[in-house]
Amino acid sequence: MKVTWLGHSAFIYKFSDITVIIDPFISGNPMAPIKVDDLPKIDVVLVTHSHADHFGDAKEIVKRHNATFVSSFEIAQKIGENAVGMNIGGTVKVGNLLITQVQATHSHEDGPATGFVLRHPEDSLYHAGDTGIMMDMSLIGKLYKPRIAFLPIGSHFTMGIDEAVEAVGLIQPKVVVPMHYNTFDVIKADPNEFKRKVEERYHGVRVEIFKPGEEKEI
Repeated sequence: MKVTWLGHSAFIYKFSDITVIIDPFISGNPMAPIKVDDLPKIDVVLVTHSHADHFGDAKEIVKRHNATFVSSFEIAQKIGENAVGMNIGGTVKVGNLLITQVQATHSHEDGPATGFVLRHPEDSLYHAGDTGIMMDMSLIGKLYKPRIAFLPIGSHFTMGIDEAVEAVGLIQPKVVVPMHYNTFDVIKADPNEFKRKVEERYHGVRVEIFKPGEEKEI
């Protein structure tokens, strides 16, 4: 699987047969390295919750790419055509991709704030969305065994570094990617500190730090 970070919590996940974008905050994102016009062909758009820095350009991307939109039921109602509404604990299938919506601890005005677990024959991942640490993460690790975990580290609105380090122990992934930091002054954090603490504490776990616009096969 190839992964591209667009800054904040926005990622593109490329499997061999399907390309997913999650929390596509591009316009207005000071870290975004591209414009919506520059996106590759997108098949699926996922949104963890409808705060502007996560819903972002979702509606425009769905329309331009004729993509499938997947989010909580309440948010899906805002999209209409091509939208799949779901709720926490449920799983939907798009092509060969299984999308499971999981709990997040975060304020929200349109239904629950969530994370997603993606399972594909080629790989599996957990995108935590905006969340504080929670014991549900141990169940996510136990049930779905995601190889890669994408975790916020910016504090203030989400977990900070120390909480995210503890979350790694609950989830037990092989690879961890920090997100939701340094977009704005209020969520300043050092990803290298996170990397050092995780790799010192959990032998065999690797932290991958992305630059905005960087694509990696992980």
